[in-house]
Amino acid sequence: MRPIKEGATGAAVEDIQARLATLGYETDEAEHLAQTFGPSTATAVARFRLDHGLPLGAEVDTATWSILVDEGYRMGDRTLYLRLPNFHGADVRQLQKCLNILGFSCGEPDGYYGVYTEAAVKQFQESQGQLADGMAFPDTFDAIERLHHVWDGKPAAGPHPMGGMGFARAAGVLEHMQISMTAEDPISRNIAGRIWNLASATTDKNGLDLVSETEQSREGDQLVLVLATTPLEGRSKTPNLTTDDIDTLPRRIRTAVESSRRTPPLVRLELPFGLGYDGTFTTGDAQTFAVMLLDAICAAFA
Repeated sequence: MRPIKEGATGAAVEDIQARLATLGYETDEAEHLAQTFGPSTATAVARFRLDHGLPLGAEVDTATWSILVDEGYRMGDRTLYLRLPNFHGADVRQLQKCLNILGFSCGEPDGYYGVYTEAAVKQFQESQGQLADGMAFPDTFDAIERLHHVWDGKPAAGPHPMGGMGFARAAGVLEHMQISMTAEDPISRNIAGRIWNLASATTDKNGLDLVSETEQSREGDQLVLVLATTPLEGRSKTPNLTTDDIDTLPRRIRTAVESSRRTPPLVRLELPFGLGYDGTFTTGDAQTFAVMLLDAICAAFA
C-alpha cells in the first residue's frame, strides 16, 4: 500500500483515526470530522509505532496498517483455527492469556494461532464437553467468558507449577470437600482405591469416597470424578481432562468445575500413556499416579 501521511484526507484517514481511538490513541475532533491527517493524527500514529516496536515515523505504511488491524480484534470477533499463515492479532493473544490462566498451556502469549494454541484450545474444549476440533467458535468463546471471574486480572505468562501440597493443606481440603470417585476399568479402579487409601490416611474426616458408578454419587457432593485409561469415545458433554501435564492439572480441574452446568459437576480424568496390563504397569506406578492425582485434586480446591 502507498503510505498514508500528514496532509492526506478521506475515508482511509477516518478509518485510521477510528482504529487508533479504539486502542486509546486519541486524535483532534476537528481532524476526525474533516477526515484530515493532521498533526494530532501524526502524533497518534507515531506513538502507536513506537509502542509496537516499529521504526520511528508518523506515516501509516503496510507494516503499521497490518499491526493496526491486528490490534483492533477482540476475542470472539472471528473464528480462529490453525492455518498458514497463522491467524494473528490481539484476539489471539487474549485467548492465549485466558487459556494459560485456566491451565491450558499455549506457551508465551505471542498473538499467533499456532500448533500449541490449537492444542490448548482442544484441551479446553474437551474439558467443557465440546467437540475438541481446535477451532475457536462462539461456543468456545462463550465458555471462556463464563469463566471471566477466574481469569480476569490474573497473570498469564504461562502455566505455573503448583508444587506439592502440604499435609495440613491437603487435610483441610479433604475435610471440607465432598467428592465421589469412580473408575471405568481395572487399572483406574486400582488407582482410585489407592487415592481413597491415601485420603483416608491423611485425615479421618476424609470427604472423598468411592462409588461404583456416577449415578451413585452422594447428596451434597461438590464433585464427581471418573478415572479412565482410554480416550473418551465420540461426542460427550462430560469434561475430559488428560493428566499427562500434572503441573497444570489442578487449574484445569478447577476450570472444569467452575464452568460445569451439572450438579454436582462431573469430570473425567484420562490417565496417560494408554496404560494396560502388558507387564509395564507396576504397583509402584499405581501408587505414583495415586499420589500425583490426589495432590492435584487437593491443589485444585486449596
